[in-house]
Amino acid sequence: MPSLPAVDGRQAIRAFEKLGFSVVRIQGSHHIMEKAGHRYVLSVPVHRGTLRSVIRAADITVEEFVGLCD
Repeated sequence: MPSLPAVDGRQAIRAFEKLGFSVVRIQGSHHIMEKAGHRYVLSVPVHRGTLRSVIRAADITVEEFVGLCD
C-alpha cells in the first residue's frame, strides 16, 4: 500500500471537492462533506488525523487521492 503524502486538511478538502463533495458544515476542527447520491458523509479533519479512513469512505484509492492533490 502506498504511503500518503503530507497533505493538510485544506488540501484534502480541495481534493474531495474535485470529486463532487461539498462542505455542508464545520464541526469543531472537522469539515463535514457530502456528495449527492453517495452513501457516506465525510468528516475531514483540518488537523493531523485519519486521512486514510476518509479516503476509504470516499470510495477512492490512495493513488487517486494523491493524483487529486497535485
